[in-house]
Amino acid sequence: MSGSDDVVLRVSGLAKAFRKPFTGKRVDAVRGVSFEVHRGEIFGFLGPNGAGKTTTLKMLMGLIAPTAGTMEVLGRPAPSPDVMARVGFLPENPYVYPYLTPREFVSMCGRLSGLRGAGLGDRVLRVIERVGIGYAIDRPVAKLSKGMLQRVGLAAALVHDPELLVLDEPMSGLDPVGRKEVRDLVLEEKQRGRTVFFSSHILSDVEMLCDRVCILRKGEVVVAGALRELLAEGKRRSEVTIGGASDALRAALAQVAPVTRAAGDVLVMELEGDAAVREVVQRALADGARLESVTPKRETLEDLFVRRAL
Repeated sequence: MSGSDDVVLRVSGLAKAFRKPFTGKRVDAVRGVSFEVHRGEIFGFLGPNGAGKTTTLKMLMGLIAPTAGTMEVLGRPAPSPDVMARVGFLPENPYVYPYLTPREFVSMCGRLSGLRGAGLGDRVLRVIERVGIGYAIDRPVAKLSKGMLQRVGLAAALVHDPELLVLDEPMSGLDPVGRKEVRDLVLEEKQRGRTVFFSSHILSDVEMLCDRVCILRKGEVVVAGALRELLAEGKRRSEVTIGGASDALRAALAQVAPVTRAAGDVLVMELEGDAAVREVVQRALADGARLESVTPKRETLEDLFVRRAL
């Protein structure tokens, strides 16, 4: 159990309600969300569209006020200027002034975060090269692609060397190479002792990167915990492949579980639990069929997401 000093971000009972224009109808976008992010971890914040992820991030960053609940960042009530100076934030759709260059924009963000002096220029150059757009450092932002704009926003979030990095859809607009580079960067930040909190729709990236996750559904937390433990909670599944199956065997096995795939006399079945595997194997061998394979299947984050969040 982590001590309170290890909690970098704490959200308790956070809620946000909006009123629809004209009708005045109340919409509860976030409903009593609570979670903790521990120092030095990568924390994934997930949910389908409309689940309340971006609304929660905007409250954390002080862009909108919560209807109820409390937030603490780095041990202080949030948002507060002294704490936010130690946080790097990449919004889902970063706005970069189109008439500025990446060098100028990231320099401006560095100054807004309190950086001064001759070292600022060197810091800006290093962080722009780190996100992979050093070749376009003095190109007007209006001429950059969406993926390049995303990298500029990431450089702005990193320029002041924040203790907590909050990223909303950091892979948006990036090609596979760009996604890998951002994944590597996130892992580097963790190795440097930094804490990373990010929202993403790309579940494979989350599964590769995150220590713990929180999944929202309709504004409420439906899953939270260590990713390894959450994936281990799913029922044990196995894929069984049987050859030479007779019609009688097919009918008998259909009583145990549906056939996933069939080609000629070969059947493939996906089974939950060891008891079902034993029953299918025993029936197949007793019928004289060939047991071609029994392959254990681990639950993925996508399986968990579909099972709990949709």
